[in-house]
Amino acid sequence: MGFQELLLSGIFVIIPLVIVVVLKLGLTKDILIASVRSIIQLLIVGMILTFVFDSDSIIYMLLMIIVMIAAASQNVIKKGVRIPGIKWIIILTLTVVEAVSMIIMLGFGIIDFIPQQIIPISGMLIGNCMVLSLLFVNKFTDELENSEEMIELILSFGGEPKDAVSRSLKSAIQTSMIPTIESQKTIGLVQLPGMMSGLIIGGAAPMEAVMYQLLILFLILTNATAASVMVGYLSYPKLFNSRLQYIGLKK
Repeated sequence: MGFQELLLSGIFVIIPLVIVVVLKLGLTKDILIASVRSIIQLLIVGMILTFVFDSDSIIYMLLMIIVMIAAASQNVIKKGVRIPGIKWIIILTLTVVEAVSMIIMLGFGIIDFIPQQIIPISGMLIGNCMVLSLLFVNKFTDELENSEEMIELILSFGGEPKDAVSRSLKSAIQTSMIPTIESQKTIGLVQLPGMMSGLIIGGAAPMEAVMYQLLILFLILTNATAASVMVGYLSYPKLFNSRLQYIGLKK
């Protein structure tokens, strides 16, 4: 696919723009901004990855992963700003999940320690952790807002902080994990996953593409659990002071 084909694919931006304008949905600006940003960001990333792959440098590879974690963390932090200490909780969660996943895959020889494999897989892992963390903080915040009286009541009867927020915590963890679990139930039947499709388009054998896609699916399932649980269990103690009194979300 060359630049001429890329320009022709712009018709898939024009079609929704026309529909939005005709129906007066007020999304014209958002679509234009999203399209322009995606073009600029992906072209820049493409040039950076070309440089990193050609250099074959471990330092550049690690810097790329750090940038991914920083960008993903910032996105979640903006949504979970009302949860005390959320900044370092998210950074720690994304870093630990990424590090543990890579250590396991490299330790068992599942992938090679080269930028062409490490960076794309890291991007998928960090991106999914970001989405799951966003789902968690949104649901957890809503649950806490609706359960303040119950939390205070449980504490007044001598309950521990963990007991007081247990229902809200579990509900938020379940909500963040459900989309991942449900999507895996229909994978291959309703859709061909992105990585598998990309490998097939690139000329890989279908079964080889399936093997790589299964690896990513299992990793994402692990990350769905690990990220949600880590963010949850690191977050809830911040809602209480040293006297185990509920201080709640930031106003």
